[in-house]
Amino acid sequence: MTLQDFDIQVASAQHVDFAQLICDEMAESAKARGTGIAQRSPEYVANKMLEGKAVIALHKDGTWAGFCYIETWSHGDFVANSGLIVSPAFRKSGLAKAIKQKIFQLSRTKYPDSKIFGLTTGLAVMKINSELGYEPVTYSELTQDEDFWAGCRSCVNFDILTSKERKNCMCTAMLFDPAEKIKEYEDKMKKITHKATLLERIENAIKKRMGQAES
Repeated sequence: MTLQDFDIQVASAQHVDFAQLICDEMAESAKARGTGIAQRSPEYVANKMLEGKAVIALHKDGTWAGFCYIETWSHGDFVANSGLIVSPAFRKSGLAKAIKQKIFQLSRTKYPDSKIFGLTTGLAVMKINSELGYEPVTYSELTQDEDFWAGCRSCVNFDILTSKERKNCMCTAMLFDPAEKIKEYEDKMKKITHKATLLERIENAIKKRMGQAES
């Protein structure tokens, strides 16, 4: 099984019938891992599809294979790629990474100036996030939107989160800051320019000395 066996696309109205199945698998997966997840209703998931704020993967035979959706917080200053799930039958095929890349691209297109963040306990997701440019951060650097944190109430670790005054929990916080990435790129270009200028000066100095020696 390869990624060529799947169609990864922006979800739409034609996919709403998969909403219940997706929610059931999210709950089962969280239970199997013994970790928490902010539960979403089939209606919520279906609405994300209708808004064009979700990515779905289908096997070539039409079977649902994976899903992820976008949430916005703090008036669009923050974006979360949430609910990443792959059907058990299609795991270990590289599908999770491909879906994450697709939803990340969709987020950057829809919200180019927003910070993209995630909370996860999964090492595989952390690795994918790192490859996309996310950095580990403290909880204080995430959205402080109360509606976002209210979503954690359905998590089995919610008591830990509240007891630590929302400073940390079992999840690792990761953030992609487009402004920071632009600054990193500009700093990199400055270093390259500086290096090129330095090499040019050295080259000119060498030519000058060679000219003096010949004369």
